Amino acid sequence: MEFYQIFTSRNDKGKGTYNALDSKTEIEYGFTNRFSGSFSVIGHQLETKGLLIDGYLPQEKNKSFSFSGMEGEIKYAFLTPALDDIGVSTTFGLSYDTVDPHSGQKKDTLSADVGVQIQKYFLDGQLVWLNNASMESTYAKRPAINGINDESVWPTTPEMEIELTANTGISYRFTSNWSVGAEAVYQTEFETEVGQERWSLFAGPSIHYGNQKFWATLTYLPQVVGGGERYAGQEKGLHLIEKTKYETKLKLGYNF
Repeated sequence: MEFYQIFTSRNDKGKGTYNALDSKTEIEYGFTNRFSGSFSVIGHQLETKGLLIDGYLPQEKNKSFSFSGMEGEIKYAFLTPALDDIGVSTTFGLSYDTVDPHSGQKKDTLSADVGVQIQKYFLDGQLVWLNNASMESTYAKRPAINGINDESVWPTTPEMEIELTANTGISYRFTSNWSVGAEAVYQTEFETEVGQERWSLFAGPSIHYGNQKFWATLTYLPQVVGGGERYAGQEKGLHLIEKTKYETKLKLGYNF
């Protein structure tokens, strides 16, 4: 059994103040050497002021941290990188959340996610190459906000979204227990009424520490380029409505 704690800090939309923190607390259990399942609790904290975006940021918000959702996932490994030439696995997950992570407003979302992971060891495991691809389908419904009756400011019509994500990363162990690496994440989303709503590419460095029981990975991911919808007066070349200029991720793990 393994325990994971993942924090993701999202900062800067190019105008005003925007700081958000997402939390995922997860327990994973291996039923066999190849099949495992996990359960997670999701939480959010958010501060936004000086920027209003119709349909996305309807009002300024200072939301203290709270748990708001849950996620369950199963994983099956067809091949393992330690025993085979390459590691290949697939995942399927369901999640439910009651808070919109972008605005901090109430929003019910039900998502199903399917993913494929490929992992390759080089130099007897000293160099590791990771690749992930996933598709997430989401049904979302926003309740009305008191004092806001304009559907263009905060739409309450149910919507469907499809999100595609592909990321690749490399990690090199330069000394006992320590590794450095780099990661790139491409993501795009298609939404009911607008088609392709957004796309973005984040890329940056990472550092990892791990021993037999505990490990930690810190990754800094600035947005390199992005596109899709923009708010009035936004700089070109980035997507800053649902994404931010910078993301920082801290992943902690403990093996029981």
